Amino acid sequence: MHRRGFLTGSLLLPPLMAPPLIASAAQTGVAPVVLELFTSQGCSSCPPADALLGELARQPGIIALAWHVDYWNSLGWRDPYAKSEWTERQKVYAKHLKGEVYTPALIVNGSALVIGSDDAAVRRAIGQATPPPVTATLRRGPSGLTAEIMATSLPVTGILVTYDPEQSTPVGAGENQGRRLNEYRIVRDVSVLEHLETRLSLPPVPDGRGAVLLIQDASWRVVGAADLPPARV
Repeated sequence: MHRRGFLTGSLLLPPLMAPPLIASAAQTGVAPVVLELFTSQGCSSCPPADALLGELARQPGIIALAWHVDYWNSLGWRDPYAKSEWTERQKVYAKHLKGEVYTPALIVNGSALVIGSDDAAVRRAIGQATPPPVTATLRRGPSGLTAEIMATSLPVTGILVTYDPEQSTPVGAGENQGRRLNEYRIVRDVSVLEHLETRLSLPPVPDGRGAVLLIQDASWRVVGAADLPPARV
């Protein structure tokens, strides 16, 4: 594990709260568990966490996302998937969970922080995760995506994430120099959903990418989520 001090700059604040939806949600089907891994190609401790995330992502009910942070980019290798916005997201989680900013860090359902390469701790956190109370679905249509979100009295916010299912990258410098890294569920873009409703029309997802809908409360706990794998060619 590589610990990093809090970075300078303003914290990424949650988007403005959407107006509360109306009724309480009922739980149906398999409740998802959302795993958010904060990782970097410049970190030698991260490949085992990347592999574990890829393994867990194949299990039913697991929604996995890998956010590549940028604070390793000045140490020999520039991660092509890293963004400062993803680092800001990690900082907000660290603030809410009273934790540190480090890699590989794994957030479970927005409410638990564990070392992403610690297999036993990760699986224990998954087993202890509270099922999200709000059910959600994503569907692909001819003109884009459709999201359906069960009504809730909670004040919630939402984001739509697009991801690459898998990438393989030869690393030419830094702590992983000479290695080819296989990484999974790599976050590429995020859209903030400013006005949540029980039914939303969303833009199409680029070819080859999947999409995840995340619904979070004011403390950034995940209260609902849906995963849409890439379209089959």
